[in-house]
Amino acid sequence: MSNICDVTGAKPSFGNAVSHSHRRTRRRWNPNLQQRRFWLPSERRYVRLTVSTRGLRTIDRDGIETVVARIRARGGKL
Repeated sequence: MSNICDVTGAKPSFGNAVSHSHRRTRRRWNPNLQQRRFWLPSERRYVRLTVSTRGLRTIDRDGIETVVARIRARGGKL
């Protein structure tokens, strides 16, 4: 499973974990991704998306039809 949000494009970010003694080791922060199934009324079918929690808020705000149109305009496949 890819670790990228289908709606926002959020990916893992990288940085340093700094201990109490100030030693630095590399670490990564993963986005909060969820597998969700959405009903597309225009196509009369479900689409499954990997979305971050911010992506879920975007879908709530703009609607699934608008978000799917944006994904397809970007060249994404559903």
